[in-house]
Amino acid sequence: MPPLRQPDERFANPVIPGFHPDPSICRVGDDYYLACSSFEYFPGVPLYHSRDLVNWTQIGNALDRPEQLRLSDARSSGGIYAPTLRHHDGRFWLIVTNCSEGGGNLIVTATDPAGPWSDPIWAPGVPGIDPDLTWDEDGTCWCTVAGVSQVRLDPSTGQTYGTPHRLWSGAPGAKAPEAPHLYRIGDYWYLLIAEGGTERCHGVSIARGRTPAGPFEPCPGNPILTHRGTDHPVQNTGHADLVQGPDGSWWMVCLGVRPGGGTPGWHVLGRETFLTPVTWVDDWPVVGQVTLDLPELPWPLSPGPVEEHRDDFDLAELRPSWISLRDRPAAHCTTKERPGWLTLRARGGSLDEPDVVFTGRRQQHLSCRARTLVDTAEGSGGLAVRLDEQHHYEIEVSGTRVRVVARVGSLRTVVAEQPVPTGPVVLAVTITEPPSPHGPCTGPDVVSLGVEQPDGTFTELATLDGRYLSTEVAGGFTGRVIGMYAAAGTVHFDWFDYEPLDG
Repeated sequence: MPPLRQPDERFANPVIPGFHPDPSICRVGDDYYLACSSFEYFPGVPLYHSRDLVNWTQIGNALDRPEQLRLSDARSSGGIYAPTLRHHDGRFWLIVTNCSEGGGNLIVTATDPAGPWSDPIWAPGVPGIDPDLTWDEDGTCWCTVAGVSQVRLDPSTGQTYGTPHRLWSGAPGAKAPEAPHLYRIGDYWYLLIAEGGTERCHGVSIARGRTPAGPFEPCPGNPILTHRGTDHPVQNTGHADLVQGPDGSWWMVCLGVRPGGGTPGWHVLGRETFLTPVTWVDDWPVVGQVTLDLPELPWPLSPGPVEEHRDDFDLAELRPSWISLRDRPAAHCTTKERPGWLTLRARGGSLDEPDVVFTGRRQQHLSCRARTLVDTAEGSGGLAVRLDEQHHYEIEVSGTRVRVVARVGSLRTVVAEQPVPTGPVVLAVTITEPPSPHGPCTGPDVVSLGVEQPDGTFTELATLDGRYLSTEVAGGFTGRVIGMYAAAGTVHFDWFDYEPLDG
């Protein structure tokens, strides 16, 4: 039996921390499944499983084969946008937009959400982004997209019928009506959308009608969720999806961010997945505030397996939490060449290049430490904290020299450099709160890069302001990813360790 929560115990939000935006959720019996956007990273669309809505385990990625996912020309914050995950007629359906050249809206299916997922079914008649799927009582499938418009669709072939027609698009003049989800709940069809843009003015609104095609009546309490204009520690709340809890109560998953530092506040982990309760009054949903501590839950916990902090690369394939830039050909990234090591073979010459060979994991804690043992006898490479091609910090070994490089916008600087002994070396990155005193210009965190000595002593080469690896500086839709890269030749990594420092 899963352990019961103590009466005074609280669960933390976000329920899936780090770069996990645009959550879409579905329930199948006692199981919950959730998918998120992945943008320029391969594999695409991470998939999570839970039995209690608070403990989530990654079970795979929906787009994990080259024939499913082509991102060679995807710019940073391009690529895969806003999936919708649904279960219908014994099968899981996932529809998503590939914003790369030659992309569009595609559908993949599976009987097991852990995979394998099918090859893509393209839907060229579905316009725009943020596609949603729903089925009415007679089995007709409706696809609703950002804008907000709708078209009838055969999801098994991608064939559309008729011309997309406009639906309700939220408050008149509101920015970016998007992320539509359509549900039959009780006597009504509900159209849930995001509006205001995914920045500080983000919010969620809803309308209802008697048919999936409308007409729709807006909720008099719109927006039903927003933190705009507040000093709440969770901001940018929006892009939501509804689900029933194990006891039949209603809940909402949504994205949000945790800004840090002074003015204007910088969020560095990307948009994260939060959970909040929903009640119903007069057939309208009333959404609770998105808090860092979840309210007491009326059902027992069901913890899943805990992912180990350390990966010794002993498996034939990488864990599903590892992501690479745009592709991951075995010729450039493998655990099979040198048993017990991850081998990266360089392509692009630095993290400034879109084809750099980089494999990392999402930063999921505001304070953390990452380390790796690297052997650069056949090349050069190291450990990096990446936001995009123009915003990254790294510590790189080449020969008997180690150096810290900072790329911020158009500026690239070697911040520090020193000799190291011949042979494998442990590189480390520590991310912590900035030192006191804090002021209006204090950044959200500091990033320290250095070398770990054989006795465990950390020799710091540089400490850098974390604000320059934030969305408020760099722009875009992603969050930090910490990982390993090859800049020249072949580089081997014996292990990688990620340790949260903030509880």
